[in-house]
Amino acid sequence: MSGALVIARYALREAVRRRVLVVVVVLTLAFLALYALGTNAAFDQVEGYADPAQQLDERVLTGSTLLGLSMFTTLFLGAVLASFLTLGAVRGDAERGLLQPLVVRPVGRTSLLLGRFCGAAAVCSSYVAAVYLAALLITGAAGDWWPDRIVAPGLGLVVGVLVIAALSLLGSVFLSATANGIAIFMLFGAGLAAGLLGQIGDALSVDTLETVASVCSWLLPFEALYQAGLDALTEDVGGVTGVIVQLGPFGGAQEGGPLLWLWAITYLGLVGLAARAGFARRDL
Repeated sequence: MSGALVIARYALREAVRRRVLVVVVVLTLAFLALYALGTNAAFDQVEGYADPAQQLDERVLTGSTLLGLSMFTTLFLGAVLASFLTLGAVRGDAERGLLQPLVVRPVGRTSLLLGRFCGAAAVCSSYVAAVYLAALLITGAAGDWWPDRIVAPGLGLVVGVLVIAALSLLGSVFLSATANGIAIFMLFGAGLAAGLLGQIGDALSVDTLETVASVCSWLLPFEALYQAGLDALTEDVGGVTGVIVQLGPFGGAQEGGPLLWLWAITYLGLVGLAARAGFARRDL
């Protein structure tokens, strides 16, 4: 475990040295500034056209849609950060001759993988949680609207980005940094496409599309976690407003349930075992 902590600290120092975190912070602040501007404008517009006689609660619709879009952006930015912190963790470092002195003595292969994952997980989970909290506070301050569940959506984003980091680390065992980056972003796109297919299948009552979407969401659980987070935003909302907000941005909101969280943790373990098995067979 001490070896893993050493590798985790090394990964964090490497990210700082490459100014990855500086770039991420600057771009994130720009995103939050634009989000605050757009959120204030949207709620001002809603207040100007509010009609108490309408069945549709426009404030709930506006708040949940904006926060849902910010969750998508947060997941995307977290995925980018997770990928860049891990995409060259094994093969890239091996090609540069950095792993050979470590994996024999004193660290070992298991500790190296665990350390790289822990370093990336610490950065990505903190980042995603901070951006989600900032977007939540901006939405609440601008429109005096708060989601029905606050912790569950943020936790879903955190675990989702950990899944992406684990997949990127697994890919780094077999692929070059460039190929691994392309693969991870294609998987990310496939997960989003699965959510959209599920939404279309549900709207048109096409069982095949719903089945394909369900299978893909469980094969790529970050998508299912994102959908569960969207569902938690308006879990207690009913009527016409509830039906509309369940559509969600970039994929329909779907309740995950306890089994999803158990599967996500199990999935992380299985990906870790696959990475360790693949790394054990690699010649450095």
